Amino acid sequence: MNITVVCDVLGEANNGTTIAAMNLIRSMRERGHTVRVLCPDQNRKGEPGFFVVPKANLGPLINNYLKKNGVALSRPRTDIVSAAIEGADVVHFMMPFPLGNKATRLAKKRGIAVTAGFHCQAENFTSHLFLKDSKLANWIFYRFTWAHSYSKCDCIHYPTQFIRDTFEHAIRRDTRGYVISNGVNSAFHPESVERDPKYDGKFVIHFTGRLSKEKTHKVLIDAVDRSKYRDRIQLVFAGIGPLREKLEKRGQKLKNPPEFRFFSRPELVKQLNMADLYVHPAEIEIEAISCLEAIACGLVPVIANSPRSATRYFAIDERNLFHNKDANDLAKRIDYWIEHPEEKQALKERYRGFVKEHEYEHCMDCMEQMLSDAVKEHRHD
Repeated sequence: MNITVVCDVLGEANNGTTIAAMNLIRSMRERGHTVRVLCPDQNRKGEPGFFVVPKANLGPLINNYLKKNGVALSRPRTDIVSAAIEGADVVHFMMPFPLGNKATRLAKKRGIAVTAGFHCQAENFTSHLFLKDSKLANWIFYRFTWAHSYSKCDCIHYPTQFIRDTFEHAIRRDTRGYVISNGVNSAFHPESVERDPKYDGKFVIHFTGRLSKEKTHKVLIDAVDRSKYRDRIQLVFAGIGPLREKLEKRGQKLKNPPEFRFFSRPELVKQLNMADLYVHPAEIEIEAISCLEAIACGLVPVIANSPRSATRYFAIDERNLFHNKDANDLAKRIDYWIEHPEEKQALKERYRGFVKEHEYEHCMDCMEQMLSDAVKEHRHD
């Protein structure tokens, strides 16, 4: 197949959407498909197969905010978009934003199949407008993206059943969807590593997630402060984002201030294998592959039971959950796992088979089938 992947947001591999996009691109190329990429990432100019549009200029304030988040938004140019989709069998857009919408309109005119990935929860957008908790704002987002983006697609890829149900409830209709995990790379697995001496005598708690409000890092910091074992605990936050300074300041109250760092994949695998517990306090998540990566490395997770997070479904025991945004309850869960290492080991064994359905190659098989189905059915129509 000739596939054009449209990425309104593409930059450093420090956010779930970029990682999902690059995984799809690499995998489809490895399987022998021709993949073109339409994006605003200026660093990709001149790379074979990349069609780079200008970045949108949204003013100094928003431009700087986006830069802090490590992303750039697109300014669609018809000539570049047309070149990117010329001869394509299918156009797959990652986000319901202007570049994807432009590519969709041109593809429909040319009789090209269109598929989409659902990688933007309403709150991911409305949180930037300080309307994260507005049911009306979130409902409007879903209705708007249906009307202007997803309704034009032959099919939609949902990373979880949770986000499919959420979206279809908001738009009050069924969609032609495929529920496929974004997949856990085989690099994430248990391995023997030499533990860094700086962790001697410490209980290491890891969390991978962008340093943004909806990830709720502050609840984890406050929980450690309230733990009976606060002097032993070392938090490690893997990720970057606009709240780093605020979180660093909040973490200064701990005896062992949190470590903040962006890890390469090999570094992250090593770090996860050094940790004692994984905590995912995020209030809003479509999937959270980072949690699955930790589980794949042998860590037991403790997850916020937020109704707006798909990650809560990764819990196989009530001891894997804590009350959303409740630092006291999270502190109790952390203390429990520190005090019951044998039970933690037993639960780790139960988790061994959990990640199999999220294995990367299996998920990419499903994505390839989805794209192929869309092409065949579009041609039949």
